[in-house]
Amino acid sequence: MSAEATNPATPGPVVPAAPRRRSRPRIDLRRLGRAALLGPASRGRLPDAIGHVVEAHRFHHPDADLEPLRRAYVLAESSHRGQMRKSGEPYITHPLAVTLILAELGAETTTLTASLLHDTVEDTDVTLDQVGDEFGAEVRYLVDGVTKLEKVDYGAAAEPETFRKMLVATGNDVRVMSIKLADRLHNMRTLGVMRPEKQERIAKVTRDVLIPLAERLGVQALKTELEDLVFAILHPEEYEHTRKLIVDNASRADDALAEFADVTRAVLRDADIQAEVLIRPRHLVSLHRTARKRGRLRGSDFGRLLVLVNEDADCYAVLGELHTCMTPVVSEFKDFIAVPKFNLYQSLHTAVSLPRARTDSSGGTPADVQVAEVLIRTHQMHKVAEAGVVALGNPYAPPAEEQGAPDGERVDPTRPGWLSRLLDWQEAAPDPDTFWSTLREDLAQDREITVFRPDGGTLGLPEGATCVDAAYAQYGEDAHACLGARVNGRLATLSTVLRDGDSVQLLMGQDPASEPSREWLEHAHTPAARIAIQRWLAAHPGTDGAPAEADGTKAGPTRPPSDGVPAHPAPDASAPEAPGPRPGAAITVVDRPGAGVRLAGCCTPVPADEVTGFAVRGGVVTVHRVECAAVARMTEAGRAAVDVRWGDTTECRVTLFAESFGRPHLLADLTEAMALEGAEIVSATVEPPSQQRVRHTYTVQLPDAARLPTLIRAMRDVPGVYDVGRAHHQTPPFS
Repeated sequence: MSAEATNPATPGPVVPAAPRRRSRPRIDLRRLGRAALLGPASRGRLPDAIGHVVEAHRFHHPDADLEPLRRAYVLAESSHRGQMRKSGEPYITHPLAVTLILAELGAETTTLTASLLHDTVEDTDVTLDQVGDEFGAEVRYLVDGVTKLEKVDYGAAAEPETFRKMLVATGNDVRVMSIKLADRLHNMRTLGVMRPEKQERIAKVTRDVLIPLAERLGVQALKTELEDLVFAILHPEEYEHTRKLIVDNASRADDALAEFADVTRAVLRDADIQAEVLIRPRHLVSLHRTARKRGRLRGSDFGRLLVLVNEDADCYAVLGELHTCMTPVVSEFKDFIAVPKFNLYQSLHTAVSLPRARTDSSGGTPADVQVAEVLIRTHQMHKVAEAGVVALGNPYAPPAEEQGAPDGERVDPTRPGWLSRLLDWQEAAPDPDTFWSTLREDLAQDREITVFRPDGGTLGLPEGATCVDAAYAQYGEDAHACLGARVNGRLATLSTVLRDGDSVQLLMGQDPASEPSREWLEHAHTPAARIAIQRWLAAHPGTDGAPAEADGTKAGPTRPPSDGVPAHPAPDASAPEAPGPRPGAAITVVDRPGAGVRLAGCCTPVPADEVTGFAVRGGVVTVHRVECAAVARMTEAGRAAVDVRWGDTTECRVTLFAESFGRPHLLADLTEAMALEGAEIVSATVEPPSQQRVRHTYTVQLPDAARLPTLIRAMRDVPGVYDVGRAHHQTPPFS
């Protein structure tokens, strides 16, 4: 990338290299630097500098034509000649290293050719037309895509329309992002020459955008190494502690995983099943997560067993033998062969235990049960699990009569579902900002669940998805007519959070004029659902079921403030209970320091919400969240907004509703969960049960408004509770 094409700089502290999950040949930059400085070899002879790439490429593609690689290297070496990396090596060592990474993953020749040339258009005098004339339209397309991605700012200041175009271009050819990920991996490996603040900035971008993209493209080999390199930069103390745990475990005399591997080999040998049994050490981030989850690590926690077989049926045969001869941990079983993950991943996951007696100092022999996680897959599944879309080869080679799709787009029959959905979002999103915000939300989801439809089909949804998300995933915009759902045979509201393996039957209305509720936005987690609801609401203003009044509150008495002191909300017995700060909390009316203030009961604003105000009778200023329906109505009616801001306090009082099924001890469990989150209950109302359902209303005081999402999640996690939200009151129109 262009940031690396500079004169040599004094190297800074080198980031410690993370232990890798498998042995991978690494480029000797000094030797390649010398080879590159000698210039290209004679025509027809492969240059010594790409020997590593050729060896790795021939392992996966023994019959590949190597001539494009030779010509690409000659062009790249001559065009980058004289440029140096900050580490001091000739710049050509960077595209060579990137190409080697892809070659080891099994990328086909076209991808490797484009990888060697990926920086030439940006950093040298070589043009795209030259690349196209010399190497063809396919390589030109890839180089152009990578060049555009180099110009994208992935940070908070990213310009949404630019990012949208670039990522959509990536969606049209996944090999563009494959090259970009390999490029970032090599830059992260050599990031030690950068200043610490720049290391941290690059590491955060890698963590927030590129690692989630690697996960969605299924390129686990790149994702795990990137995670460890980011971990070393952003959390050096925890990184060093985790690395020490690995070193200490390696020095132990006993090896629980080796014992499991020996037993597994014996079991499969006796069953006459041809299989390869390997021990896969956990990478640092994986081990760190395991340690945080389990506390004390056992010897078997430092890795997992990998069983490789030839056929899909053999996977289930292995599973049967292991569950017969060892004790399975039922909760750990997952079948990603029958239901592949969204990123093409397929494997059987299980965990088995072997009791082992040890003699302690008191002479007893307590059973120290070791549990080993086991992954079972075919060799082809393993290739895809490691390399993801890189292992797909070239999926963009339709018959000659189908070439030349409109607007340069191509049909990718093997594109992962996430990329297909991405292209759907960008077409449906009303504006680039919506696309960008929904994309970032989706990237933040690192787990996916599978739910089952009554017809036997499945839906892949992010963890935390609700019945609203399932409805739009299954029916698209026809989900506007959804009335409710049955989850595992029981009636449930559309706000119900789904769990992996749930059976979901969506109940659809027959009215073609059905409309979604604005409240659905609060329960929609997938971009498809949020965009569809937002588009409908934008096309039908004022028809979202909200009351017709413009203001959400009634004027009431306020405490007269002193000059220059922010106003505080005063109680109003006639208005619904709205969230209000304790004494000391404040709303500042910027241009009306003497005005009384009331927090609107219709949208329940709390500190950190973006708010605006409107003057009502008596000089009182009501404060609303900016997305409140009342704000839109008052703006349309010509009411002038008043600039209001939160004071320094973070305390808040907020009214929440909870809807649940009736069961014994529910009230005790719910209030206990609220207390554990630091919520002080000011008042509570529990309505009489109706059709086995109960509605609760709580006004609570929180020491910090930032705890509100955690409180709502804790309340939703109480068994029997199917919905929790901030109160939205019906209020009379203003006058």
